[in-house]
Amino acid sequence: MTLNKNKLFSILKFILFLGLGLFFVYWFLLKLDSDTRNAIWHSFRNANYFWVVLAMLVSVLSHVLRALRWNMLLGSMGNSVKLSRSFGAVMTAYLANLAVPRLGEVLRCGVLLHSDKVPMQKSLGTVVTERIVDILAFGLTILLGLALAFNQLKDWLYNQLSAKIATLPNMGIIVLILVIMFAGVVVLYLLFYKKLLKFKFFQKMHGFIVGFVDGIKSIMHLHKPWQFIFYSLAIYFLYFLGGYVIFQAMPETAELPFVAALLLYIFGTVGMMVTPGGIGLYPVLVWQSVAIYGISQQVGLASGWLLWSSQQVVVIILGVAYLVKFSVLKNTHWQNELQPTNKG
Repeated sequence: MTLNKNKLFSILKFILFLGLGLFFVYWFLLKLDSDTRNAIWHSFRNANYFWVVLAMLVSVLSHVLRALRWNMLLGSMGNSVKLSRSFGAVMTAYLANLAVPRLGEVLRCGVLLHSDKVPMQKSLGTVVTERIVDILAFGLTILLGLALAFNQLKDWLYNQLSAKIATLPNMGIIVLILVIMFAGVVVLYLLFYKKLLKFKFFQKMHGFIVGFVDGIKSIMHLHKPWQFIFYSLAIYFLYFLGGYVIFQAMPETAELPFVAALLLYIFGTVGMMVTPGGIGLYPVLVWQSVAIYGISQQVGLASGWLLWSSQQVVVIILGVAYLVKFSVLKNTHWQNELQPTNKG
């Protein structure tokens, strides 16, 4: 059986990014001397696992809220789904994404197709809307992090750059240059977007922008849009809270401010975007985020591995449990259990 180009490309891309994640694990472990590795292991052994378990519960609650938010979008299209099944679909999606990025988005829609007869095109549309909201929320999180921790980030970034470049302009000038560059790109796009649309890259970008605006508009047409916004804000607050709770697990990080957890989320999310599940890269970026506050490498890496491991344990346990449940139960069982809920 021959694979088409899209499938082959997806497989190669997965192998590449998984390999990249494993490379990061190997590379950073190789760079660590025995004393540092022993210090990390010591931090693990002496961590207060009450806080680790609490962080896991916070993670579960964020997933429950994500399922509730998804139910609102499904309900707006005339499909009522029990929370237990939408939550199960979300967890199986996270589990699948550990293996193949973005596979989970299709899988969770497939789960609801078989369990609640929700048409794929409808559920996929709600997933796209969710992704749009997540992109917007992540962008706002970055702005919030810049606003609340500007001085720490400014000093950290300047130190990072100055270690590689002998002479640097004032940090204010660097920020101003970046703002001017961004404004210039926006102005050029607005002035010449019709000509730029002749190129496929800009066609995709324009389509993304249009889809982004349409997705935001669809949220405002929900029966209770403010409830949807509340769920979204609560989800991201719990993401930040999970990092802050992990800080309490070790005495070296227990005094870090809440804004440090916000920066941890920003740095860690970048790791999740680059490698499957953030493998290898996530703990390193967590260390970089707390290094801004003077936390040592071994404690920072230990914090990153504790948070990453606790999140993945939740995903694996619940994801496998629901995957088995959805696989074993037959469609006839679902039909006997369900009331007629599909409104069209």
